[in-house]
Amino acid sequence: MPERPYHHGNLRTALLEQAERIVRERGVQSLSLRELAREVGVSHGAPRRHFPDRQALLDALAEDGFARLGSELRSAADRAGEAFEPRLHATASAYVRFATRDAALLELMFAGKQGEHSAAMNEAADRAFAVMLELIEQGQSEGQLEAGPSERVGLVLFATIQGIATLHASGIVDASQLDGLLADAIAHFLRGTRGAARVTRAAGAPAAAGR
Repeated sequence: MPERPYHHGNLRTALLEQAERIVRERGVQSLSLRELAREVGVSHGAPRRHFPDRQALLDALAEDGFARLGSELRSAADRAGEAFEPRLHATASAYVRFATRDAALLELMFAGKQGEHSAAMNEAADRAFAVMLELIEQGQSEGQLEAGPSERVGLVLFATIQGIATLHASGIVDASQLDGLLADAIAHFLRGTRGAARVTRAAGAPAAAGR
């Protein structure tokens, strides 16, 4: 009875876990409901109980990816303690690990955000990246990062670490270089934003003194 292990609500989870493995190992183009059913060990029609078509499966896989990314970022930040810099390094490292391990899934996740039915996807992405936004706000409140819209400062950080992951995916940077490159990139990011923060405070000092 091939379907028995997936009774009682487990089929959806099993399908998503297997779909994620297929995407990681063979790419999104290899994913189909029929092939997925075969690999999980259920009838060809069984996946349609949860995913009416392939796009619904891809959307669910992308949302699940954002949930897992958010969980990994949150866990990394929490394990690093309360200090800003260790939390920043740990969270950035966790993102790069995810992005290099699941590059095809991450591409699917970002593509899903641009789709016609992207509201749920955008909410899932916002929850995932809330960890980074909270870190930026912590750095700003402690005077370690420049003031201003936290989304803008966070986007600079994201562009930095996503760029490192892209270099690895393109074969320009190998895995042994990732940790060192990330450490250097974060050091440059912190120097730049701290410099901007000092300039901002200095520019405001005369006005403050004249009050």
